[in-house]
Amino acid sequence: MLVAAACCPHPPLLVPQVAQGSAAGLDALRAACDAAVADLLACHPDSVLVLGSAPRAGRWPQGAAGSLRPYGVDLQAGGTGGDGLPLSLTVGAWLLDRAGWVGRRAYVATSGGAGEPEPVAENVDDPGERLAVLCMADGSAMRFAGAPGHLDERAETFDGGVAAALRDGDAAALAALDLDLGAQLWAGGVSAWRELGRRLSTHGRPCARLLHDAAPYGVGYLVASWRWD
Repeated sequence: MLVAAACCPHPPLLVPQVAQGSAAGLDALRAACDAAVADLLACHPDSVLVLGSAPRAGRWPQGAAGSLRPYGVDLQAGGTGGDGLPLSLTVGAWLLDRAGWVGRRAYVATSGGAGEPEPVAENVDDPGERLAVLCMADGSAMRFAGAPGHLDERAETFDGGVAAALRDGDAAALAALDLDLGAQLWAGGVSAWRELGRRLSTHGRPCARLLHDAAPYGVGYLVASWRWD
C-alpha cells in the first residue's frame, strides 16, 4: 500500500560537505528536502523506494551505497555494499541517512529507454506493505544565460508544468511529460517523474504540497510532498 511520495532534486551541492563555503546558498532547498523526507517518514512506511534517473536503468538492494568522491568529498551514503549508486540515488540515500531512516530501502534508476525494468510495480500494489517513494529528479538546466545549458526560453514553461503537476498531485501529468523535450532542456529527472506518475496514477489524488520551486543556478529545483495516509 502506497502511503507517501516525495520529490527532491539531486545536485551534489545539496550536500554541505560538497558545497563547502557556498553551502548557505542552498539552505532553503536543503530545508525543503528535509521537510519532504520528514513528511514521507511521518507516514510510517515499512520500506522506502528511492527512484531516480541515470544513464542506464538498474536496481540496487538494501545495502547498496553511493559515493561523493567524484565531487571531491570522501563521503559515502547508504549502506556498505560498494559505491555503485548513480548520483540521483546517492543523494537520495544521503537524504534518508540525514533523516535517520534505518528501515528497509531499495533503489531503482530509470533512463527512459525501451525495455528497462518497471521499478515501482513490484511494491506499490502490495496491500501488506506500507511503501513510500522518494523520487530524485532535477528540472531543466537552461533557465537563464549562465545556466549549464545556457538559455532556452522553453525551460521555464517546462519546469512550470512539472511544478503544477507536483502542486496539484497530478500523477497523470507527470506520466505525460515529454521525454524528448526534457532531454533538449537538459532536465535530468524526466524519466523518473514519468515513471513515478505512471505507477501512481491509479492511487487517486494525494494531499499534495509544493515545498520549493526555484532555479538558483539556472537549474530547476522542485520539492514536493504527496501523502495518501
